[in-house]
Amino acid sequence: MHGFTIGAANAEDIPALQSLLATLFSIEVDFHPDAERQRRGLELLLRDTDRAVVLVARDAKGAVAAMASAQLVVSTAEGALSAWIEDVVVAEGIRRMRIGEALLAALLDWAGENGATRAQLLADRTNNPALDFYRRLGWEPTQLDAWRVRLRK
Repeated sequence: MHGFTIGAANAEDIPALQSLLATLFSIEVDFHPDAERQRRGLELLLRDTDRAVVLVARDAKGAVAAMASAQLVVSTAEGALSAWIEDVVVAEGIRRMRIGEALLAALLDWAGENGATRAQLLADRTNNPALDFYRRLGWEPTQLDAWRVRLRK
């Protein structure tokens, strides 16, 4: 991870974050890049500093090279807060430099410091590099499937 720093994203980072999300959503079958939707979502996350965080990895020049987000939710199973992790993406040219690992570690630290006792994430079933990455870091698959329904367009 030499030459990169991890820190909180800010509003000026949104164009770079949109680009990273476009890369991620082009891989994931269930999502599609939509710059306007991603902008709105990022703005919501960046405003909700009590329950959410977007972390980025910046190169030596300060450019955003990777991102990941977490939100706190109440888990009745845990009887405590849980961290919901999303948007883990590292720019293609710098993968395998432990940047994703550093982002996840920082998110888990944030979650623990904010009262979470568990973290969870979703990964596309066909994204074998991501699945291998999470397994290598000690994440375990569950018996749960994610289901969704659109409330409005």
